[in-house]
Amino acid sequence: MAFSAFVFCNSFVASLNIPQNNNFNPMNNPIINNPLLNKQIISLPHHSLLSTPLKPLHSKIQPSILTNGIEYGKGAIKGRILKDVLREIGDPWECLNLIDATQRLGIDYHFQEEIEAVLQRQYVLFNAVQFNPETDLHKAALLFRLFRQQGYLVSADVFKSFMDKKGKFKEDLREDIKGLSSLYEASHLCIHGDEIILEEAEIFSRRLLNARGEAELANFVRNTLSYPHHKSVVQLTTLNYFEDHMQCPNKWIHIFQDAAKMELYCSQRLRQNEVAQFMEWWKDTELGKELNFARDQPIKWYMASLVCLTDSFYSEQRIQLAKSITFIYLIDDLFDVFGTLDELTLFTEAVYRWDLAAAEGLPDCMKICLRSLFEVTDEISYQIYQKHSWNPIHFLHKAWAKLCKAFLVEAEWLSCGHSPSAEEYLKNGIVSTGIPLTLLHAFLLLGQQITDDTVQIVDDDLDIVSSTATVLRLWDDFGTAEDETQEGRDGSYLEYYMKENPSISYEETQQHTMKKISNAWKTLNRESLLSNQFPSKFNQACLNVARAVPLAYNYDRNKSIVSMENLVKKLLFSGMEM
Repeated sequence: MAFSAFVFCNSFVASLNIPQNNNFNPMNNPIINNPLLNKQIISLPHHSLLSTPLKPLHSKIQPSILTNGIEYGKGAIKGRILKDVLREIGDPWECLNLIDATQRLGIDYHFQEEIEAVLQRQYVLFNAVQFNPETDLHKAALLFRLFRQQGYLVSADVFKSFMDKKGKFKEDLREDIKGLSSLYEASHLCIHGDEIILEEAEIFSRRLLNARGEAELANFVRNTLSYPHHKSVVQLTTLNYFEDHMQCPNKWIHIFQDAAKMELYCSQRLRQNEVAQFMEWWKDTELGKELNFARDQPIKWYMASLVCLTDSFYSEQRIQLAKSITFIYLIDDLFDVFGTLDELTLFTEAVYRWDLAAAEGLPDCMKICLRSLFEVTDEISYQIYQKHSWNPIHFLHKAWAKLCKAFLVEAEWLSCGHSPSAEEYLKNGIVSTGIPLTLLHAFLLLGQQITDDTVQIVDDDLDIVSSTATVLRLWDDFGTAEDETQEGRDGSYLEYYMKENPSISYEETQQHTMKKISNAWKTLNRESLLSNQFPSKFNQACLNVARAVPLAYNYDRNKSIVSMENLVKKLLFSGMEM
């Protein structure tokens, strides 16, 4: 059962006319220097998704951006000013608010050296001088969150000055909306050992924020509770941030408006081009015709790669990752709704041997799927070898075999009516999400610290990988075990847990499962934020996948979760109207 990110109706994107230039570079695009071209209609061939026409991207300002030393317009001037401000600003709290603004707008990567210098200096001071108990809640929570996000270990004890002798947060904080929202944000960076303070912080801040009835604060409070920064896809919350700070101002946001707008515009043009390339590849494979029983959802597969590798300079890697994700879905459907158990066993053996000759006797469509899988995997391996002088083919063979074995185990359970224990199901289900395979591809495509040893560690149930997959597996299992677009049926963790514990109610099972998701997030936080075992970009990819999980499953737990249609609009087409 592969990860079913972004559940949506079968018909997908049509009539969107995306430029087909495979060498597209947002900095070289004539649109950057010709605002009149902004009025062009953008469309994609095939796969109707949108029931209403997309609005073209209109810019009310002269284009401007700061990127990799290449500077354009007013935004570049402000970018240089910002760099100087980050270096020279006298008030440390103002500097922290400025850093927070760059992160929420998704432009912080322009200023990583300056941000690291500021936070390193503040961390030295923090450890050298006793924390001032008179510091207000917003400042304490912001400092805590920025430190942890940057990989600095700081204790949750900084919040003890806001708690009474019973270990509860003081009720006189109820009027401090900014402080409560910052406390709620900070609580999501909880690791194992923080539970007493940070879980109480989340409960306390959520309760008081929910109790606020002021209409002028409604959007700010709702967005804070629905989309905490650490657990959200920043590209989807940027517009919220501009709106929120009309209510709770951050004066630095105005410095960034031009740069953030152009950042959004250029990244969207790049993504549109990637979609066009990927859909052209999908059309050329003809797998949609040959495997007509399988899902035909190329936009969904591309979006899954986009939320994993979000930085603009990973364009080629996103396209290659999307190809791998495509086969996770296709093979999942092959196991769920097409093959007999004997055929699936033979298919898995052929993948283990990585030998098409071993597939003799299989239906033609299964052979075609295998051949295409082998070709794409060889292509990705060759590109990685060309760039990094290291051949990953052995590890990719092994990872695909591991995934197929997990699919086969689920097929065998269903065939013989076996009901596994909840933990047995979860252990296999972590692999069958496809997340370990996806993140192995991401690690290899990022190309940092690639050696036999590091790749072997990534492939061997690494905590940062298994915790990410656990978050997805359990969120998925909160939904129905019956995929409404397929005939196949999978079990769920909740179902098997209740069979093991017949005296436990469904509500108690839900609470137990949510606790496991919370624990998985604590592990993920520890491994991604406080471990130096792997490059930060890979850690970020793992976090990004977990952050995107709630977008995938709209089971009425959160009415504000975006639909797939809105997700595509936000990531590919929406503009900032300021």
